[in-house]
Amino acid sequence: MTTKTITLQKLKISTTRKDIKNIHLGVYPPDGKIRASIPLKTSDETLRLFLISKTSWIKKQQVKFLQQERQSKREYVSGESHYLFGNRYRLNVIHTDESPKITLSKKTHLNLYVKSGSTTQQKEKLFDRFYRQELETIIPQLLKKWGEKVGVDVNQVKIRKMKTKWGTCDAKKKQILLNLEMAKKPPHCIDYVFVHELVHMIERNHTDRFIELLESAYPKWKKSKQELNHGILSYSVWKC
Repeated sequence: MTTKTITLQKLKISTTRKDIKNIHLGVYPPDGKIRASIPLKTSDETLRLFLISKTSWIKKQQVKFLQQERQSKREYVSGESHYLFGNRYRLNVIHTDESPKITLSKKTHLNLYVKSGSTTQQKEKLFDRFYRQELETIIPQLLKKWGEKVGVDVNQVKIRKMKTKWGTCDAKKKQILLNLEMAKKPPHCIDYVFVHELVHMIERNHTDRFIELLESAYPKWKKSKQELNHGILSYSVWKC
């Protein structure tokens, strides 16, 4: 497997030669990075002509990412919008002498109980803990539903804050890592990421076989992927 970056019409494209049948081209958030997977036998000239034919499409995708809605930096004050499993909630900040916590109220608000004088950083850590707990509650369901569907056993699922990936996996350890941001996304988007990583445990690269396995396990993956990659982006994750 050979990886190199080529420049074409001022576009920088990361290319990787793999044992696949067709060229796979993708433009990825948050800044429109371009990656292409290329069959081993594809000539440089064939690749060049293919990429030239796709430059208009690439630029359109990059413009979409640049125009994509991004949250401003969260200050964790009353009235702010916060998301949980795809639903939007208004934040109520309530000062208390009791232990800090976050609760849901009437399916429309998140109540943040903190001590008077709590810093933005302290509030952010409390939200991170809340989101982690919420994701942990659905992991057993994900493992049962999709592990059986794909036919893969998983030893461990970890949750981490990641800047550029929704998820990743370690096939040898049978371990999946989910981005903490997934707690903000709709359930079907979480399903897509989970299935995507499960399939990677069978097929490491984005080969034709990978796509076939993904299609078989989760036929609506393209729609969920599009929604996930074009939804509102978090300030903290994408450093906008």
